[in-house]
Parts: sequence; structure tokens; C-alpha cells
Amino acid sequence: MHKIYPKTLFVGQNIVFLPTCQSTNDEALRILSDGVAYEGDIVATAQQTQGRGQRGNQWEAQPGQNLTFSLILLPSFLQASDQFWLNMAVSLAVYDSLVPFIPTGLTVKWPNDIYVNDRKMGGILIENTLQGYNLAHSIVGIGLNINQMQFSYPSATSLLLEAPYQEGYHLPALLITLCEQLEKRYLQLRNNQRDTLRASYLQHLYRYQQEHTYEADGHRFRGTIVSIDPTGRLGILTNGAVRYFAFKEVGFIVVSDER
Repeated sequence: MHKIYPKTLFVGQNIVFLPTCQSTNDEALRILSDGVAYEGDIVATAQQTQGRGQRGNQWEAQPGQNLTFSLILLPSFLQASDQFWLNMAVSLAVYDSLVPFIPTGLTVKWPNDIYVNDRKMGGILIENTLQGYNLAHSIVGIGLNINQMQFSYPSATSLLLEAPYQEGYHLPALLITLCEQLEKRYLQLRNNQRDTLRASYLQHLYRYQQEHTYEADGHRFRGTIVSIDPTGRLGILTNGAVRYFAFKEVGFIVVSDER
């Protein structure tokens, strides 16, 4: 895994591969703090024992079956208030890498999960450090279910389940593709192509422009996702008005529970 050769300027040009570790985000932060890391460096592992997801959730992954890695970025061109743009770029890069295998049903679930129809295939956790009003560095943790066939949760899925392939998928080849797409989207962000990123994010957003059931403040309501504001809040049209929600303020109700 540590010997791959993506066609990139910096993303994935140096990979630290650990057979096992508690968290690739923690390891990436450690080498960054030690002053031995550069932008684009990746920490990858075959077995992550204490992987984290959004809202403190644990990430379930069988050893050697999936892609679990963290990317170091130095987006000092972004103000802290604009950090959701990095979420957009990274989520789109993962989408771009997978859509050739899953041409229908693949979406980005706000803020940055990867879904196939109503099942989760991957998650992204970005941990930022600030310097003044701007970002100093970002640790981009990505976990993708690739060859795993069984999960504890029925809402989980994998690339192999969604797009069967007899020999299973070659993880290093997929990581090469991810490195190339991550750099492409990151450079779009660095070159201030925000209109392009926003349009693509909305185009591929889970439940965009569809009426569904949501929950906020202990109450369920029907609404339609119509926008993302500049700080990353989700805009849902309900009862003739658009309400904006930050992380953890709104829950998605699955189809079977919508009635």
C-alpha cells in the first residue's frame, strides 16, 4: 500500500503505512506536530482499532478489506468561517472516485458521508487547526467500505456489495484514484473555483430537491433540501420557509420510518 505512484503533484507522493493503529487521524497529527510531514502526505492502515466518525461515532471496518487513511493538507488560504468548502471538495473527490463503479444511486449525504441509495458506504472526518482567522492545517480522515461483505448495521454497504467484482477490488489502485481526485478538487478550491464546487456538491447531494422527513428539537417535519449556506448549514424548505441547520441540529429519518 505504501508503494503507489499517483499522477499528482503532492497528494499521496509520500505514504506512511501502518499495519495497525488506533486512528490514522491521530497518527497524521502526530507526525505533523513532530515536523516530519508535508502537505499531501498520507497515513494509511490495514486495521484501525479506534476509528472515529462524525459526532463521535465509531467506524466499523474489517482488517485489510477497506480503505482507511488520513491526508494532511495546509489550507491556509481558507478562513475558519469557510472551512466547509474543504468538506465539499473532499466529499466530491471521493464521489468522483467511486461513480465509475456505481453510476446510479451514489450521493454525498450532508455534511460528508458517502451513500448508495439509503445505505452508508463511507465517511469523512476533517479535523482543522486554526492560526488566527485562517486554517493552519487539516487532517482529512477517510474511511471507505470496499471489499467487506458483512456489517453489524443493515444501513451499511460496500463497493463490492453495490458493484460485485469476482476478484474483489485492488485497494492500492483505488487509493491512487482517490489521491488524484483529491488533488484535483483541492486545487479547484485553492484556485477559488467555489461556484463549480458548490454546484457539483448540490448536484450530488443526498435527497436534494426531494421531500422527506426530518427531525429537529424532538419534532419530525416534512421538508425539501434546497441549499447549503456559506458556513455549511443545510437549508430545508418546510411550511413555505427555508430553515437552516448546523451539524447535529437535524436528523435524517430513513425511508422505512417516514410514515
